[in-house]
Amino acid sequence: MTIAFNLTKVLQRIEHSVNKYRTEGDLIRLIAVSKTRPSEMILTAHEQGQKDFGESYVQEAIDKIEQLEDMDICWHFIGPVQSNKTSKIAQYFDWCQSVDRLKIARRLSNQRPDDKPPLNICIQLNVSHELTKSGTSVNEALELARAIDSLPNLVLRGLMAIPMKTDNFDSQREAFAEMYELYTQLKDQYDTVDTLSMGMSGDMEAAIAEGSNMVRVGTDIFGPRK
Repeated sequence: MTIAFNLTKVLQRIEHSVNKYRTEGDLIRLIAVSKTRPSEMILTAHEQGQKDFGESYVQEAIDKIEQLEDMDICWHFIGPVQSNKTSKIAQYFDWCQSVDRLKIARRLSNQRPDDKPPLNICIQLNVSHELTKSGTSVNEALELARAIDSLPNLVLRGLMAIPMKTDNFDSQREAFAEMYELYTQLKDQYDTVDTLSMGMSGDMEAAIAEGSNMVRVGTDIFGPRK
């Protein structure tokens, strides 16, 4: 299957889920997860109208960002953020969706170049409470949101999560429902909050059913990783 065909199928899945579970006209932003994929694949998806791409490995991403700097692309960092990588993330990316502690937020704000707009931030929530997964708790997320909102070179946009993998649709929805509850709290408190980034290839429909407006899809667009 071609990237163009795969991208069309993913967009059809999104449309079907919106029609089934949501209000007509709800918009879902698709992030094409391009980590480990060559620039040529990103360019092919971009030629089909895809604008948002997600990366998890900083140096690999920088190489692609520089190769494709003339393209109208919005770059999202979606991997765990290490302290020694914040400078590059602040310099090269438009979004960082995986902020889970204040130290990282402060470094991103301090290191954001003056000639760039504020960096868009999502707080990563560990909604399934997995010890091996990045993310903060619900209570800590509320405190972190207040801190991020006060930092000069960041814009708090919302929440991101990667729940525990399960094929049970009801279990998927339960995890996402907890995310939506916190999202509505933040949305009531902060005018900039408008993004609930949850749902991937295997649980996109459940995420959209529970209020997601941003999904992150890799394999179903670009095919299996080699």
